[in-house]
Amino acid sequence: MSAISNILNVVLPPLSLIILPIIMLPYLFFKLLIHLKKLVYKENMARKVVLITGAASGIGEQLAYEYARRGARLSLVDIKKENLAAVAKMARSLGSPDVIVIGADVSNIQESKRYVDETVDHFEQLDHLVNNAGIAIPTLIEDCSDITKYTPVIDVNFWGAVHGTLHAIPHLKKSKGRIIVIASTCGWFPLPRSSFYNASKAALISFFETLRIELGWCIGITIVTPGFIKTELALKAYEERPSLKMIPMGSAFECAKDIVKSACRGDMYVTNPSWVKVLFPFKVFYPELVDWVQQHIFRLLPNPCKKGNRHMYKNNQRA
Repeated sequence: MSAISNILNVVLPPLSLIILPIIMLPYLFFKLLIHLKKLVYKENMARKVVLITGAASGIGEQLAYEYARRGARLSLVDIKKENLAAVAKMARSLGSPDVIVIGADVSNIQESKRYVDETVDHFEQLDHLVNNAGIAIPTLIEDCSDITKYTPVIDVNFWGAVHGTLHAIPHLKKSKGRIIVIASTCGWFPLPRSSFYNASKAALISFFETLRIELGWCIGITIVTPGFIKTELALKAYEERPSLKMIPMGSAFECAKDIVKSACRGDMYVTNPSWVKVLFPFKVFYPELVDWVQQHIFRLLPNPCKKGNRHMYKNNQRA
């Protein structure tokens, strides 16, 4: 086997340089057909059922309003149930024919099962599951004296999405529905001093890409990788880390509009603001340069993550 591996090491790199240009034209034609199909088909959300976690504020709140404008029935979930009443009222005024609110901690597997069950019991179906709930705790890795302080980031951002998804899969199979997962640009372009947040979002991307391979024939999956979006969570991050102010914020309203539009036409990925996509080829083709630039920028910046100045940003979504 080692001999075969050695042969592949020698043969495959130059062979790939030949194969890639050959398949480029057929691939572009295939992409064109997909694009034309998306121009014709757009999912009608009228009276379809959408479950949104982290719906009390930020991107989740704006997603509720965007789905409401399209006439969807909504199940709004958040750990802060008291904040959902105003969102539900606004969603009804925008056109949603039926809205329920559910208080739940997505990191708890029993509560995740409960909010999925309550949604299906009420509406008797589920068409879109939006995994949006997320938190962040800024820190330098070298300051992590107690790692248990940061486990909630993984529990909410990653396991919170997994729990709800696993319980929702049987219902989404019946409706040929869709999962929308709010990951982050930080999942593939990590931001310093956000190591656990970055890791949780990278895990989300990998998990749902794998799930798409396994279940893509019956459940659509749209992975969202926002940049910095103007939400309560992002604004708090700006306050605590002035260095982030060099990164322009996008609009939560425009982000939600882009997400729902992309989900309804069946896109695999959506990035908002769209300029963030420019970072991807740099990361792929010039990784050493990207690392060098980031290291030299952030090592010159003051460390805002001092003891007594750390807190958790909850239930919104940032990059």
